[in-house]
Amino acid sequence: MAESCLFCKIVAGEIPSTKVFEDDRVLAFMDINPINTGHLLVIPKKHAATIFEIDPDDLTAVMLIVQKLALAQKSALDMEGLNIIQSNGRVANQIIDHLHVHLIPRWHEDGFPATDWKLVPGNMDEIAATAEKIKANR
Repeated sequence: MAESCLFCKIVAGEIPSTKVFEDDRVLAFMDINPINTGHLLVIPKKHAATIFEIDPDDLTAVMLIVQKLALAQKSALDMEGLNIIQSNGRVANQIIDHLHVHLIPRWHEDGFPATDWKLVPGNMDEIAATAEKIKANR
């Protein structure tokens, strides 16, 4: 447990939460600042700040529960779509330094802006060179 980590305190029961799932590796609870009805968070119980530090078995456990709860949200909420967001580092808008996955139910015209990526063709030589760098570091 990281002493100052808000999510570690939730795991330890020091801060209350509205739990929707818990097992020995994973905790899922409702977000108290929901973007939409049904917005929840899935976290590993063992502290890991980002995807770069998490134990692969804990990450697998988290993602299996993400899918299980996404299916439960779909059945329970009659949602039209789902945003799954997992950010790493301040530049990516990670606010709490404990890996967490947001499951945000979506409905047409729900007021939450969709990701608006502009399709701008990239430089194919740069794309290929970057791919080679990534492959060399697998």
